[in-house]
Amino acid sequence: MFLPVTGVQLYTLRNHTKTAEDLEQTLGWLAAKGVHDIQISAIGPDITPQQQKAALDRYDMRVCVTHQNFDRLRDNLDAVIEGHKIIGCDSVGLGYAPDAERTDEETARAFVKKLNEIAKTIKQNGLQFHYHNHAFEFAPLPGSDKSLMDLFLAQTDPQEVHFIADVAWIHYAGLDPTEFLQQNAERIKVVHFKDYKRRADGSPQFVSLGQGVVDLNACYEVCCRMQIPFIMYEQDDSWTSDDTFLATEESLEFFRTLRA
Repeated sequence: MFLPVTGVQLYTLRNHTKTAEDLEQTLGWLAAKGVHDIQISAIGPDITPQQQKAALDRYDMRVCVTHQNFDRLRDNLDAVIEGHKIIGCDSVGLGYAPDAERTDEETARAFVKKLNEIAKTIKQNGLQFHYHNHAFEFAPLPGSDKSLMDLFLAQTDPQEVHFIADVAWIHYAGLDPTEFLQQNAERIKVVHFKDYKRRADGSPQFVSLGQGVVDLNACYEVCCRMQIPFIMYEQDDSWTSDDTFLATEESLEFFRTLRA
């Protein structure tokens, strides 16, 4: 039976990856826990691709995808592509659609057009573009009955624009993440496993995996059945005892309980 590779999104541990030395120590900690597959995101901006590569090699780490910000993809794409080739990662992710790029349907359509151009260039260089969702992509754009995700699905090339499916944000948007995974599996290499509880005001309070309202076991079954290659643990904030390492340990333990 096909089983996805599980690992950790470094955004979870971003407070411990601000320098090259921090990154070395954090990768060493993960390796000691049996983790050898990661996503790179929000590490210190001064850590060069060469330094990243040295740390990755030292701890036998593989990078399934990254998160970049939109400005860097728009303004410095050649350097992004070169950096990915240095660290041996074939997947370039955009972590977030800037607010200014989705003020209404017109600006959102223009944004999607820019992403198509970026994704095409990435593809031409032997890499793959991926977009990471939050909840807002599923809500109607201001003054429109269409959502940003509607535009992504209708106006992007499935071969060039893939998705990093964040199951907690999909759930928080009021949708069933298992349905999104099944419907878009051919465009998904990486799934973010994230969990949350609802605060009294309705906002999400993120928790370690298995402690919230998302049916991660059902999501895992779909990932296995649809042969989605990677599942990365991500937690934005609200870590157990405000300790990112403890929350990561708890979530790695949850991974060990999963059965297809």
